[in-house]
Amino acid sequence: MDFIHIASGFIVGLIVGVTGVGGGSLMTPILLALGVPTVKAVGTDLLYAAITKAAGVFVHQKQRNINWKMTFWLSVGSIPASLLTLYALKSWDLPEKTIDSIIKQALGIALFLTAVSILSKSWILKKLKKDKADLYEVLTTQQKFFTVCSGLLLGVLVTLSSVGAGAVGTILLFVLFPSLPTVKLVGTEIAHAVPLTLIAGLGHAGLGNLNWELLFTLLTGSIPGILIGSRLSGTMPDHIIRPILAVILGIVGFRFII
Repeated sequence: MDFIHIASGFIVGLIVGVTGVGGGSLMTPILLALGVPTVKAVGTDLLYAAITKAAGVFVHQKQRNINWKMTFWLSVGSIPASLLTLYALKSWDLPEKTIDSIIKQALGIALFLTAVSILSKSWILKKLKKDKADLYEVLTTQQKFFTVCSGLLLGVLVTLSSVGAGAVGTILLFVLFPSLPTVKLVGTEIAHAVPLTLIAGLGHAGLGNLNWELLFTLLTGSIPGILIGSRLSGTMPDHIIRPILAVILGIVGFRFII
């Protein structure tokens, strides 16, 4: 089974390296398919995401691709939302089957939103891109408000499902800041995803929803996969890979919802 987990980590890492999306949205369904309990799959994937994306923050910060003001306002919404969601899971004392059902429904919705986000990215860019840049370095009060609201949505979604910090978060930033260069948008969302997934992952660990051995096994495969995928990213047909990935995620998400 360790070999299968290492291979799963490698494949997911490879896809993330090539496309930039698909981490949690692929890993959690794979773990569920391998028989990992739902809460363990989500908790393990959250900490897995925090560790793997931390390296991304280092790289993006060196290249000055992170807008820390946006990261801050996203976190103002997402961190409290994550903590409240964890508190609700702990204090409501719901039957295990009910918690399992809630998480699977959230996972299905998150996967479906991720699929839509991937497919609609180009269309949204064309519709929202402005001829002259807006002043995204100085956030207006309205932008701060909607950024916090986006963080609230992501906090609940990511904590319950481990999915959404990447593709859904990126699309929300696209809508709020259409003139923000793509590389800065991606860097900003990665920077926001690290503390969110770390806090949510540690919260799940505190609830006993984490498999440490599985976590290290997945990382053994994913780190080489990400490195190789990053090198291949310039040679792979992104316009073909992303729609295929979106369709797969949409189908899996729909099955969880129903």
